[in-house]
Amino acid sequence: MPADASPPIPLGDVASEHSEAHDRPAMAAGVIILAMFILGGLDNSVSVIARDTGLWQFHFIRACIAVSLMVGMARFGFINITPKRRWAVALRGGMTAIAMLVYFGCLAFLPLGQVAAGLFTAPIWVMLLSAVFLKQKVGPTRLVAAAIGFVGVLLVLRPFEGGLNTLALVPMIAGFFYACGAIATRQWCVGESAMSMLLFFFISLGVFGLLGATFLTLWPHDVPAGPDGFILRGFGEMGGLSIGLTILQAVGSMIAVGLVFKGYLLGDAAQVAIYEYSLLVFAAGWSYLLFDQSVTPMSVIGMGFIILSGIVISLRSRGA
Repeated sequence: MPADASPPIPLGDVASEHSEAHDRPAMAAGVIILAMFILGGLDNSVSVIARDTGLWQFHFIRACIAVSLMVGMARFGFINITPKRRWAVALRGGMTAIAMLVYFGCLAFLPLGQVAAGLFTAPIWVMLLSAVFLKQKVGPTRLVAAAIGFVGVLLVLRPFEGGLNTLALVPMIAGFFYACGAIATRQWCVGESAMSMLLFFFISLGVFGLLGATFLTLWPHDVPAGPDGFILRGFGEMGGLSIGLTILQAVGSMIAVGLVFKGYLLGDAAQVAIYEYSLLVFAAGWSYLLFDQSVTPMSVIGMGFIILSGIVISLRSRGA
């Protein structure tokens, strides 16, 4: 999942900072797996935050914290956040921010494993969008891999269980916009620093959060209690636990994304991207430990299909 806050970066978006030799694959794997372990725990906390906080306020506060940290680090010379093409990183950040709004919005209603499965349709969307709009050739191997991955997503999301459940398909929208952001990265953001892209992602997310929370605050409407009101709440009082978890989300996701960037510097992007699929395993594991949410055998098979599909598409798209 992209070089952004909590999501994984299934496509290897950090294509601009490969300044170190790709000769430490074992360390790269360990760094990426550690990052996915952290993200799996962090994202499970959203279902707790959703009990008394709104999606928009959560993203606004989280973005303010992250942007403040990044600006401070830049002033001390630790990171470079100045883009070469502001419009490019802004557009890329906006599309990825939409993906994360959908992703986190779904976490209030669906288990993290299901939501992550929808996000990991991004490689399939990239392949299809590249073929249609960029006229890139797609061979039979990747077509078969995409079909296997889609079957895997259906096995995890189970949209037809007990009748058509369109809500279960919503996480795939996150995968679509994430794919758009990945394509924008490769088409327009080559040479941009990873941290400048991350900064504009957070800025976009903060702007969306501010606009959404302001609108919902000014618009009189009924808001269901608990997680059901997550996407309908505007600005309001947050509980101490939600405030603490939001701060943890901001700081923890910065650490995890930093680890992801480091992983891409240590190893070949095609191989490193494969390890990001460990998020599916950690998401399910954290959900079980924290909320006793078990994973069905069918979901395990589906996750296996998604991982297999992603590995094949990632390697074949880079000529491996």
